[in-house]
Amino acid sequence: MTLFTSTRNDSLRCNGKEAILKGLSDDGGLFVPVDIKRIADIYNYQHLSYTELACEIISLFFDDIDIKDCVSKAYTGTFKDTEITPVRKVNGRYFLELYHGPTSAFKDLALQFLPHILINCKEEDRDIVILSATSGDTGKAALEGFKDVKGSRIIVLYPYKMVSLVQERQMTTTGGDNTEVIAVRGNFDDCQRLVKDILENHKSGRISLTSANSINIARLIPQIVYYFKAYFDLLNKKEIEKDEKVDFIVPTGNFGDILAGYLAKEMGLPVSKLVCASNINNVLTDFFATGIYDANRTLYSTMSPSIDILVSSNLERLLYLKTRDAAKIKEMMASLKKERRYQIDRKLLDSLNEDFLAYCSGEEENRNIIKEYYEKHHYLFDTHTAAAASVADKYEGSHKKIILATASPFKFSKDVYACISGKEIRDDLDAMSVLSEYTGLPVPYDLAALKEKEVRFKEVIGKDDRDILIRKVEDGNA
Repeated sequence: MTLFTSTRNDSLRCNGKEAILKGLSDDGGLFVPVDIKRIADIYNYQHLSYTELACEIISLFFDDIDIKDCVSKAYTGTFKDTEITPVRKVNGRYFLELYHGPTSAFKDLALQFLPHILINCKEEDRDIVILSATSGDTGKAALEGFKDVKGSRIIVLYPYKMVSLVQERQMTTTGGDNTEVIAVRGNFDDCQRLVKDILENHKSGRISLTSANSINIARLIPQIVYYFKAYFDLLNKKEIEKDEKVDFIVPTGNFGDILAGYLAKEMGLPVSKLVCASNINNVLTDFFATGIYDANRTLYSTMSPSIDILVSSNLERLLYLKTRDAAKIKEMMASLKKERRYQIDRKLLDSLNEDFLAYCSGEEENRNIIKEYYEKHHYLFDTHTAAAASVADKYEGSHKKIILATASPFKFSKDVYACISGKEIRDDLDAMSVLSEYTGLPVPYDLAALKEKEVRFKEVIGKDDRDILIRKVEDGNA
């Protein structure tokens, strides 16, 4: 049986069900596998479908759970593209399209799965309450996954006026009797802090409180699957040779998506570098260059809001996996909480740089590359993928580059349209139809329907209104 431990207390041991239900360890640490199983021969998986591959990969971590049933419910009939995560070759780069799910963002790959594994794990006499923070895409994907799932309630927090109108409307129009959406006067880090604080200190035995953020290990593990699938797709198309190493370029905010790539590499996938692509909120770029993590800086609001983050939670997992020193991690995270900074030693930094590169891309660079790919290659991508595409051109590498395309361009229609046309549209929702007319590309159905949907949630709270959230968690009422 695969066991899990805490990044801040490595004497702790628990099984998969316990780690999933708790979400966050009692000491505030994140759950990680005690051992990462290396696959003896990854090529036994080469010709599997996405669902078959998901069963194999996820079962290596959660061997005490019926994964096959969870995977079937998650991926059967829920994705628009039959390949689920197709790879497109454009301009010598490979774009791994992760946005063909029900909310048009990569979070669907994990959040269509998470509700089913949580319900599989839950105790019969206790309902599950999911408390989650979002910088834009996680919220809707989580709401859609948990909507009307018996035995669960979900509460999503998002930073007020710091997500796109489309992202906000996706969340606030969500149906379901078990859903709730709340705006927080603050940024994503404030939302995330509230969630982690309540998860860490919640003591009620009436409910099982957990999270749909990538701080939950069951949110993270399913993301490993599409790294393997992308590699096998290129191999089957004879774009790469067996054992040929590739680079993955990942738009990165909370560090969960790119960490899944690291786990894939540790399991035996031939990966050379995992490249962290940031926007002007470049705290990760500075960290991988200097070894100093310093969140004492302005958080800028950009056209790629899902990576407008200064405190990257999943980096803690990477630091633990590299050091296996929980005491050191606990000390660093205490410094981050108190001083909003910490520093690692040269040996650890060198170890990180063996696997990771980090670059940032400015707003103008991102605008230009969206325009360039559309005009020269007739390929359209969103503002977050733009950061990765721009970063892909910033470093010299001999390996083929796979760019993670994390959202539909129609989720950020106003900015994408401005990039390719030079014209401004005030309304995000109107921009979707205008972008469609301009490019001839269809608006995904889930997005096209937003304009006619009723807004159900309008509540806004302060960034320190912890008591309101506790009452909602306990009773469903403020």
